[in-house]
Amino acid sequence: MAQIVAMPVAHSLSLICNWTKSNPLTRNTIALPPSNAPNKQSLSIRCARVGGVEIPSNKRIEYSLQYIHGIGRTRARQILVDLQMENKITKDMAEEELIVLRDEVSKYMIEGDLRRFNALAIKRLKEIQCYRGVRHIQGLPCRGQRTKNNCRTLKGKKIAIAGKKKVSK
Repeated sequence: MAQIVAMPVAHSLSLICNWTKSNPLTRNTIALPPSNAPNKQSLSIRCARVGGVEIPSNKRIEYSLQYIHGIGRTRARQILVDLQMENKITKDMAEEELIVLRDEVSKYMIEGDLRRFNALAIKRLKEIQCYRGVRHIQGLPCRGQRTKNNCRTLKGKKIAIAGKKKVSK
């Protein structure tokens, strides 16, 4: 890598540069100081890994735990109360505290296990052909919501029906 980079500059900026009349080629150039490459050892971005998920290190533990599927606000607070742990920023935690936190979180059904459990429950409903299972198969809401106007999340985008016109009175 070149230590000194010389690049042409505008005429008005040439007054700032080191003006040398001896060499006309360097008249409109500026010499930059050598760039120091960042030391890799000083760049230590530490992410805490809890429950198979990298939780953010710049937030408090209560909010960082909520990045794990299956842990909400109430359960995150309950974990902190059970451990009698202070709600400090994640990157300020000691390694021993992280180990204790991982052990406590592993007691709950989270991430893959929870997703698998929910998928199996829905699959069972579909197999026994109960009302909720049929609604899951049809892609409609199964908890009694009205479907005339809303539930676009489940039904998808509106599809125009050809030949159907509004009746004018």
